[in-house]
Amino acid sequence: MSKASDVMKRVVLGRALRSTQAHYQLLPKRIALPVFASDALSSVAYAPQEILITLGIAGLAGYAFTPWIGLAVVLLLLVVVASYRQNVRAYTSGGGDFDVATTNLGGNWGLVVASALLVDYVLTVAVSISSAVDNLGAFTPLIGEHRVAVAVALVALLTVLNLRGLKESGFAFAVPTYLFMFGVFSMMLWGFVRMAAGADLEAETANLEVRGTGEDLAGLAMVFLLLRAFASGCAALTGVEAISNGVPAFRKPKGKNAATTLLMLGVLAVAMFSGVTWLAYVTDAKYADPLHGSHLIDPATGQDVSGAQHTVITQVAETVFSNFPPMYVFVTVMTALILVLAANTAYNGFPVLASVLAQNRYLPRQLHTRGDRLAFSNGIIMLAGAAIILVYAFEADVTKLIQLYIVGVFVSFTVSQTGMVRHWNRLLRTETDRTVRRQMKTSRLINSVGLVITGAVLVIVLVTKFTHGAWLVCIAMPLLFLLMRGIRAHYDRVARELEPDGAEYALPSRTHAIVLVSKIHKPTLRALAYARASRPSTLEAVSVAVDAAESERLRDEWDALDLPVPLKVLDSPYREITRPILEYVKNVRRKSPRDVVAVYIPEYVVGHWWEHILHNQSALRLKGRLLFQPGVMVTSVPWQLVSSDRLKTRPDRPAPGSVRRGDPD
Repeated sequence: MSKASDVMKRVVLGRALRSTQAHYQLLPKRIALPVFASDALSSVAYAPQEILITLGIAGLAGYAFTPWIGLAVVLLLLVVVASYRQNVRAYTSGGGDFDVATTNLGGNWGLVVASALLVDYVLTVAVSISSAVDNLGAFTPLIGEHRVAVAVALVALLTVLNLRGLKESGFAFAVPTYLFMFGVFSMMLWGFVRMAAGADLEAETANLEVRGTGEDLAGLAMVFLLLRAFASGCAALTGVEAISNGVPAFRKPKGKNAATTLLMLGVLAVAMFSGVTWLAYVTDAKYADPLHGSHLIDPATGQDVSGAQHTVITQVAETVFSNFPPMYVFVTVMTALILVLAANTAYNGFPVLASVLAQNRYLPRQLHTRGDRLAFSNGIIMLAGAAIILVYAFEADVTKLIQLYIVGVFVSFTVSQTGMVRHWNRLLRTETDRTVRRQMKTSRLINSVGLVITGAVLVIVLVTKFTHGAWLVCIAMPLLFLLMRGIRAHYDRVARELEPDGAEYALPSRTHAIVLVSKIHKPTLRALAYARASRPSTLEAVSVAVDAAESERLRDEWDALDLPVPLKVLDSPYREITRPILEYVKNVRRKSPRDVVAVYIPEYVVGHWWEHILHNQSALRLKGRLLFQPGVMVTSVPWQLVSSDRLKTRPDRPAPGSVRRGDPD
């Protein structure tokens, strides 16, 4: 990396942090709440809207079930929050549901949870960013016209912020999150006050008609539709599990602080979701999606105006603050901003989980290490890349992406609660203190209720969403599961191969040294001197006769210098260099299998990138082939050209991973 790019890296990411500064990156509860809860809190911007889209299939009559669907989602949210408060107290390593499942149910169940969460984290970023662009598009049409490009740019911005470190990004996200909460609660309070004062609040779509493809639904078909609406509303629960994966980021006592933050999240999410859903219902806000069987019709003209509608939360804000437009603008902007920041929940959950998986050898080890800013940089970049692919593939369409959503999170919910029930059963077998046993039984009851309810919701989600896109997740999760199993199998196989068995300590019978020679010059003479200094059993110089005249000239020069090393010239009728040397080395090994062959290759050290193209190509090819030969050691003997002098005065920059290894004091 050049000095200019080093400077640019420091400008964008900030100065590198020592490993000893890791404890300064820990978060207090007031910062941890916006960092880990922004996804769950932001769901009020699209979860009520998804309920209306589904209910709209039954026409306007379906909207009558909105309060009941909202109430069911609220009850589920309370159960899940209560259940996860037990998780974060018991497991503080950062593996979250993966740790719970692995410890109590076995490695395969842990991988099921991990694959579900990794997929869902990627979808969290894609859905949140796409929803943010939707809201901004309602406010600024130009953004709506370039939704994919704007969404990709927002993902890139979030990536840079997170690469700067958890604490720094936490401070950056705290203010917008709290402002969004202020905006939503102000909207709820002002709306209730205006209605109590007798104001007639009607959304801009109140006088429009909703026509669905299933207006004559009844019986089981209607029940199925209501279950599907409930499954869509369950998007409000995404992000609850992020705190259990981010417990290591909290200040001590970690488990207690995480549980308190989770309780705050539950109270805020319930209040905000309930308020927005109720206001949407009483203001008669409507939202339709022709792709999912509902249309918004203007009764005066009979035209379909679905393409001109604003998001539900935007409609509610515009209606409530019709007498004070600045607050409408404030809520709209803050909603878009919180939806961008909601993706940050995944940016904190995905890298930590990937690090735990890498530590357990289920993902590449590079994901376990921290970058210059003590963030899991490789995991952050991987998440961003996957999210960008999804945004591009689905054209940043929330309605398309939402169908893939929440399947993974309810898989993790259900498996995690099963693991927690087994966790309490195991502890109860050995615990004798009555007070502690009573507390454990209460926790087990909470997790048991969570298991039953989340398991039932998982079935509902799979059945109602499978044909609408969830099948993609059902394919992606097993593939990721198999990939992680394959990675673990590879690491285990390599570990077995590298296990010392005693033979490695035995000295070779002899060392046969070969110095490769193209011509007689300073690099060749240095390689010969270095090889002689190593005192091998036998030493010879080897050249390849590509051109007969040059080879003869080389022999004459060699004899004239009276060098104390014999020169052997290999024939090459097809003017190859690599193959004759490989065949010669193999022959030496065949004659003496217990000997070690040491090959010395002179190389130029250059100072410009373009000089690499002009030099060392034959040496690189030879090294690449010789490395695969058993019993052959390859040694590069460098010769610094004058052009490399320009690099001698350059200050040493930290090598990749130096922060992770720890800097010397």
